[in-house]
Amino acid sequence: MSDSFSLRTREVREAAEDQLAAAATRSNLSAGRAKAEDPDEFRTAFERDRDRILHTKAFRRLKHKTQVFLNPEGDHFVTRLTHTLQVTQVARSLAAALGLNDDLAEAIALGHDVGHSPFGHIGEDALSPYVDGGWHHAAQSVRIFEVLEDKNLSIEVLDGIRAHSWKISPPPATPEGACVRYADRIAYLSHDALDAVRAGLLGEADFPRDVRGRFGHAGSEMVGSMIEAVVSNSILGDTVTMSALDLDIMSDFRNFMFERVYFSDHHLERKAEAITIIRDLVDLHHAQPDLMPSTYRDHGTDSLSQAVDYVAGMTDRFATAAHARLCR
Repeated sequence: MSDSFSLRTREVREAAEDQLAAAATRSNLSAGRAKAEDPDEFRTAFERDRDRILHTKAFRRLKHKTQVFLNPEGDHFVTRLTHTLQVTQVARSLAAALGLNDDLAEAIALGHDVGHSPFGHIGEDALSPYVDGGWHHAAQSVRIFEVLEDKNLSIEVLDGIRAHSWKISPPPATPEGACVRYADRIAYLSHDALDAVRAGLLGEADFPRDVRGRFGHAGSEMVGSMIEAVVSNSILGDTVTMSALDLDIMSDFRNFMFERVYFSDHHLERKAEAITIIRDLVDLHHAQPDLMPSTYRDHGTDSLSQAVDYVAGMTDRFATAAHARLCR
């Protein structure tokens, strides 16, 4: 065997996880998968999940799905794909700094938003009337990995995807899932703020004083400050969290963003159009299910659920083009 390389089999990689913090989730102690599989020769269970997520069609479609600004003309606005990559970087940074399993954090982060509908969170408002209890992208992400593109992911990865949103209860069962929860909020607040400045909706002086004083300028400075806030407080206890003061400041920042960006006139004037596109497409495909490709239908459910699945999976530009072609 060559002295130039060192063969790192799955067993070697699993053994390296013994050096992680006590709270870390070990891949060889995973709760498993819905369908038992032989272990991979080289990859741990969570590395295997990461790779499966990256190769899904749903992940590829994220590049043409909106984060906040609908079909922006500039090339530098955040898309759902770039947001996902930012969340992954922040989640890995948090997990690594706290001695957690950054492979698990990475897998959860890469899969957390694949269920998003076209037109960002507007799509959730559009689709909710069709689903008992409302439609949520986190549940749809799990549905994609369990049904529509069944990838037989590990229980820990599915749980982290299910509960990555702060509105979901119970919270993630693993500290790596908690890292993704924080990473998601850190990424969207900091980069949505930067996009709002780029779009001319906000100036630096518009941000609340406590936010500027604690977290700095929108973008990389803010990301770094928020990561430090999570790590410095979490290391003192046994949960992944910020201090109460930092959580209050982050909450103030989030409220400010909803008022000035997410619920701004600029955003709301496009909302009605987006909702109309989505609902027209759902109604059409519910009435004419043969318009849906067989490969993206759960044939074990009713035609309305199939139509919701299909439309939810569309990119912004595909939904807009399909609506112009089929509903005008």
